[in-house]
Amino acid sequence: MSVSILAQPPISGIRHSFAKLLRKVFRSSTVLLIAVMLITISLTAGGAKADTGPTGQKGLISLIMENWKDGVFWAIMILSVIGLTLIIQAFIKNRASVFMPEETTNQIREMIAERKFKELIEFTETDDSFISKALNPALKRAPSFSSMKEAMETAIGEQTAEQFRKIEYLNIIGNLGPLLGLMGTVLGMITAFSAMQASHGGAKPEDLAGGISQALTHTFLGLFLAIPCLAAFGILRTIVDRLTVRGALVAEELLLMIKPAEAKPAAVGAAIGGPRTAATPQPAVRKPTPIPSPSPAV
Repeated sequence: MSVSILAQPPISGIRHSFAKLLRKVFRSSTVLLIAVMLITISLTAGGAKADTGPTGQKGLISLIMENWKDGVFWAIMILSVIGLTLIIQAFIKNRASVFMPEETTNQIREMIAERKFKELIEFTETDDSFISKALNPALKRAPSFSSMKEAMETAIGEQTAEQFRKIEYLNIIGNLGPLLGLMGTVLGMITAFSAMQASHGGAKPEDLAGGISQALTHTFLGLFLAIPCLAAFGILRTIVDRLTVRGALVAEELLLMIKPAEAKPAAVGAAIGGPRTAATPQPAVRKPTPIPSPSPAV
């Protein structure tokens, strides 16, 4: 049995798509890296200028790094790295060219037009695009169109829920940020009041400044973690919703292209049974007209 050429995309097309994807990823990573470097340089420059000032005031970076022995500090830092990684991965994967590539959609459409359903099932079995994962369960339920449609709707629902679950971690991290900051704030206030208690109520402002600075630093770190994660989650949720709706519409359109094939078994069965002969008309049977009985003479 010959294998269809459409079942495998051309090598040149794969190279072109891969090179295009690498260029986009490189541009996105470059912009993100430049932004992070600018923010870091500005904060470091501000901290260095403050450190060398006549008042001896510490900069923001110096105040933050003074809490590096704190468990809350490391928890926020670890979640920041995880959140940044999830944001980059989500923006790379949730693009139309990755979510439902146009080449894959056109290839499926050509297979349906040429009625290569066996090759289509094999192709959608191995392809990772949204359209292929939605069509593959439907193709396995053929020829009943109602069963095919039900299987496709179930597959679309599962994929949509899976995409939302992937970005839900950003929402969790964003909600944990203020709580961790609040925990650090409470620890800083405990430190400040402990210093006041140790001095029997005669603590100087500089004795309380360390605990208060620790409290406010943790609050800042918690907000610094929460704001980007929640903002990215809101944007990604809109993107995922738009892409899944578009993917569902395209999958439904392709399924309707397969629908005419449902009538083939009935047509074949009619052909095997042969043409139906017209029923021989039966002569109408006339019912005898009842003869009225003579009325009795009065």
